[in-house]
Amino acid sequence: MVAVDDAAVAAALWERFGVRGAARDLGSQQDRNYRVRTESGGDHVLKVANPVTAPATLRAQVTAAEHLATADPTLRLPRARAGVDGDFVQRITVDGVALHCRLFDYVPGEPIMDSRYLAPRVVARLGELAGRTTASLAGLDMPDTDRPRLWDLRNAADVVEALAPFMTDTARAERVVREARAAHARLRSLEAGLPVQVIHGDLTDNNVVCEPGPDGRPMPVGVIDFGDLGHGWAVAELAVACASVLHHHGSTPASVLPAVRAFHAVRPPAGPEVDALWPLVVLRTAVLVVSGQYDVLQDPGNEYAETALDREWAMFEAAVSVPAEVMAAQLRSAVGHFAPPGPPVAEHPLLPDLAGGIETLDLSVSSTALHEGRWLDAGAEDALAAGALEHNRTAVRTRHGEYRLTRSRPGEPDAATLALGTELRVAVPTALRAPWAGSLVRHSPDGVTLYTEDGWSLVLDGIDGLDAIEGLDAEAEGGSAGTAHSAGGHTVPAGAPLGTVVPHFDGAAAHLQLSRLADRPAPRTVPPDLADGWLTVCPDPAALFEPVVPGVPAARTESGPAAASLLERRDRSFAAVQEHYFDAPPRVERGWREHLVDTEGRCYLDMLNNVTILGHGHPGLSEAVHQQWQRLNTNSRFHYESVVSLSERLAGLLPDGLDTVFLVNSGSEAVDLALRLAWAAAGRQDVVAVGEAYHGWTYASDAVSTSIADNPGALASRPDWVHVLPAPNSYRGSHRGPDAERYGPLAADSIRELARSGRPPAAFICEPYYGNAGGMALPDGYLRQVYEATRAAGGLCVADEVQVGYGRLGSHFWGFEQQGVVPDIVTVAKAMGNGHPLGAVITSKEIADTYRSQGYFFSSAGGSPVSSVVGLTVLDALRDEGLQENARIVGGHLRDRLLELAGRHPLIGAVHGTGLYLGVEFVRDRQTLEPAAEETAAICERLRELGVVVQPTSDRLCVLKIKPPLCLTRESADRFAAALDDTLTHGW
Repeated sequence: MVAVDDAAVAAALWERFGVRGAARDLGSQQDRNYRVRTESGGDHVLKVANPVTAPATLRAQVTAAEHLATADPTLRLPRARAGVDGDFVQRITVDGVALHCRLFDYVPGEPIMDSRYLAPRVVARLGELAGRTTASLAGLDMPDTDRPRLWDLRNAADVVEALAPFMTDTARAERVVREARAAHARLRSLEAGLPVQVIHGDLTDNNVVCEPGPDGRPMPVGVIDFGDLGHGWAVAELAVACASVLHHHGSTPASVLPAVRAFHAVRPPAGPEVDALWPLVVLRTAVLVVSGQYDVLQDPGNEYAETALDREWAMFEAAVSVPAEVMAAQLRSAVGHFAPPGPPVAEHPLLPDLAGGIETLDLSVSSTALHEGRWLDAGAEDALAAGALEHNRTAVRTRHGEYRLTRSRPGEPDAATLALGTELRVAVPTALRAPWAGSLVRHSPDGVTLYTEDGWSLVLDGIDGLDAIEGLDAEAEGGSAGTAHSAGGHTVPAGAPLGTVVPHFDGAAAHLQLSRLADRPAPRTVPPDLADGWLTVCPDPAALFEPVVPGVPAARTESGPAAASLLERRDRSFAAVQEHYFDAPPRVERGWREHLVDTEGRCYLDMLNNVTILGHGHPGLSEAVHQQWQRLNTNSRFHYESVVSLSERLAGLLPDGLDTVFLVNSGSEAVDLALRLAWAAAGRQDVVAVGEAYHGWTYASDAVSTSIADNPGALASRPDWVHVLPAPNSYRGSHRGPDAERYGPLAADSIRELARSGRPPAAFICEPYYGNAGGMALPDGYLRQVYEATRAAGGLCVADEVQVGYGRLGSHFWGFEQQGVVPDIVTVAKAMGNGHPLGAVITSKEIADTYRSQGYFFSSAGGSPVSSVVGLTVLDALRDEGLQENARIVGGHLRDRLLELAGRHPLIGAVHGTGLYLGVEFVRDRQTLEPAAEETAAICERLRELGVVVQPTSDRLCVLKIKPPLCLTRESADRFAAALDDTLTHGW
């Protein structure tokens, strides 16, 4: 492409289009594109075409854009402006070379020019635009050209063959050619079923324009650059879009599935098109690699082409990282197409001499044998199998299609948990026989593969007796399990010997796997994201050696549709007001310490669960509950030891005078009871609360809850006996920073004014550490001043410790200690039971006795033997495991990490809190403090994908609520900080 300098651009604009303005080079691989701002305020793009492009082709591109604008008026599209002679295509001469150019109205919006992360909904919109464009252009009638086009995927194999020799890295060149040939071979049988039409041909992340959504995500709204318009396979439009996704941060082949589903919703692809899609993606990326290298060689100064090389290679590597057979099956599943036929029916049992039943191990997330973190032991599977075999004394097998908890690992949300084969252990030597006729190849010293004529293979590993099989050669040179290298194999009939499974005392097992992969062995386990594809290609071999056992799943224990069905059942039967986290929540069925595990074996770091203060699955607590429940569980009107011991322990943790305990079931009940005690003691009802607070859902606790995040009408619907003080928010309230010291005196003045007006408060209630605002400390001296004013008016001071108490601050066991005050009533729950429904109100005997004026108090389950044992065990564990000190040390480290992130990411406005009671507040502007609520929600979704569970809090929902179990390790704290850094760096 000839260089076009500024003078030539200015001349073209004025002489051919009558426009004067400043032009800026936008860069391009083939053409020259310039952004033009005219003197009259116009905004355009001047496109100077490569000399090889005929004027008729340029006019056809204009026609196509106009056609698309008519067919789909909501799309933003480049509309061409006619030149001074009325033609859209104008001829100019640069350095003696005739060039053609066009002037388009600039399409507002920005392309996705970098490799930042693309959220599934952004990918889906890209696929939707590809579908809309394909559907609309199907009605455009324009002549085809006989000239082969570089980017027409019908020519892709030839392009790769022609340009690969120019690559300087010969190893890469050979790999690209090899993969392109394999993809092209898959297309040959499909070509007749692929519709041809006019397509855009380059609908990629770079050729859509986007508007930022409320959450900051770039949402495609328009299509630009019709330079590769022409006839081609319709499904190639989707292939091009999918390929462009693969270089983005964190992308895998599974990342394209939202685009495929969205395309299907607009323009459903036929069966051959679905099967052709992934080979076309491979060919597209191969063409990008070879053409990019060629362009750099031919045009050394083309910075655009040079910077694209790395991302083009990343796309290619992603495209070939998964077998084509797997992707074809996965794509068929994504659009609801039937899977191809499975393996042939066995003509002979694989294990004919196996006497008795085969016991099936349960290695799933719900396995009762994997409690107390045993799933993390390296030898867990072998130990369970050995125990089962000792009991069964015949044979033990693992389950194909099972998401194994034993393969899940903290910090690895994409761990390979899905089993694609079956492991078999036997008590006595057991012969293997060919289930059907085929070609037998020895792929390793202890492994054979039996191939069928229709492409299936049975792969057996860990087998003895292979040397004794007549006609079986030694290990095939360069052979590998499951690859279609049956040439030179030994032909065997059904029932022929395949070796022997023998007992092992070192944990080893025979491995049995069916596979349809043609060019590589199948892995034994894979991540869950392409489960449908892998399970189609590697189906269950169990039917070869035993009948289907009723009640024993033959496939994975939790599929995507099954998870969706459970959510639908929840929505039908569980009141919708009881919301769930996340739009598409994972089904979580196990927890261990600070980790949660879903039914697909994905492990999540729980940074949210302030209820389970000890951590999930605590062995001591589990055993204590088990033992107590076997002995006795009744109500607290009976006389037993544990309720007394728990009451004494609680009173002993509080200042003198707070010596009398009520036991209830929740924080809401505790706050409700505390207010009723205050009313009884004071003989009146007025209560002072603070803004942005949440205290519960009962009548009284809800009345003093002022958070509009929990109830948008909270402030307007408070009963007249509730008086709300301004939130003492030192970050974004009316008094900030050092000025926040004014909150205390002003609040005290308000309480004194209430008393003067004849409505002295019966109580003041407040979290002593401002949890609902995001884990924010109250201004120094705030509670001292407010408590003094309340008591002067004859009222009681209630400290709501439901969220902050029990050592979460690290530096103090109770939140009120940080303020240097002693309340009259303390409420506690959540952490008190580590997830068991347990709460308490602690006050003085004098105040407690006033409740008799209201009648008697009784809670059926509050203080039951089991609940009391739970409370005692939690206190023991907090003490014995040093969890308050851990909160101080690990919480301090985590806070330092978060502050370091705040120095690099302007979205972080502040880091609140102390210990493991923290909040990260996101703002769009650090001066105006505009809340970044939508961004916060999107960040939480992205963190979930990265294996971290966290949610928004505060009235503005722009604060990450960070209240993990107190057993959080430094390693886990670093993992969270790294995931947050990744999200803020690469997008959400």
